[in-house]
Amino acid sequence: MNNLDRYDYAILDALQRDGTLSVAQLSEQIGLSSTPCWKRLRRLEEEGYIENRVAIINRRKVGLPVTVFVSIRITQHDEKWFAHFAAAVAALPEVQEFHRMSGDIDYLLKVVTSDIEGYDRFYKKLIKSVQLTGVSSAFSMEQIKITTALPLGLVSHQ
Repeated sequence: MNNLDRYDYAILDALQRDGTLSVAQLSEQIGLSSTPCWKRLRRLEEEGYIENRVAIINRRKVGLPVTVFVSIRITQHDEKWFAHFAAAVAALPEVQEFHRMSGDIDYLLKVVTSDIEGYDRFYKKLIKSVQLTGVSSAFSMEQIKITTALPLGLVSHQ
């Protein structure tokens, strides 16, 4: 497990909702003075609890409104094939998420693109790069909920 207390969780929760908070704003929000808050923040970064701070870009406004979930089935399950496959998928900028699954599907990709033709270009690059047994695509019709915030309230605090 981890050695986080309620202040650490409060820092993480505040920053995952607004990564631009200054230490002064953060310390005021969680009820600690600036120096202890800054020390905790630094420790959380050093220990890898905070991996990165990023801006979340509006996909539609920049011309990438289409989300496709790509289910992949394979028959080869050896390390050499997987290393090649993982490298090929990682090199495709359209892939936002890449998961190894349990059940009938071996891998699931979340892909963003400009339109159907953009997805077709992606698909052709994917099947050219690696041998796959089956590929199935499901286009998202409507994004009903999206968040990057983890539900930290579900974790018991010391």
